[in-house]
Amino acid sequence: MNELLVLRVRLRNDMMTTVRLATGGVCSLAGLSYDGGEDCKVCVTESLLLLLRGGYGEAEVTFTCGDRLHVSVAGIGRQSAPAPSDEDEIAAALLNALADDVLMRREQGALCAIEFAFGLQA
Repeated sequence: MNELLVLRVRLRNDMMTTVRLATGGVCSLAGLSYDGGEDCKVCVTESLLLLLRGGYGEAEVTFTCGDRLHVSVAGIGRQSAPAPSDEDEIAAALLNALADDVLMRREQGALCAIEFAFGLQA
């Protein structure tokens, strides 16, 4: 599996556009369909928002490509306890609907990383 890109970003709302643009570029490079790329951008953004609401100050987004595009979004530097939010359940449902093999890792009960994959065009 080839690592395509690793981004380490501060979790601020104004960084989401930058990460979405980079995600779109990676999806194109990996050969995802247009719709697959749009779904991937939504999943990356929702993952970052989950970590932001979970109290993290930064995140690392890693894109690797083999037979599918794999994305890992991990929180770095947890600064506060998570505030419960109905948005978290909606985000989790959206991730599970759009991506394959969604895995949400937790440490001490708190969400710390989200991983998912997208199939490539044949």
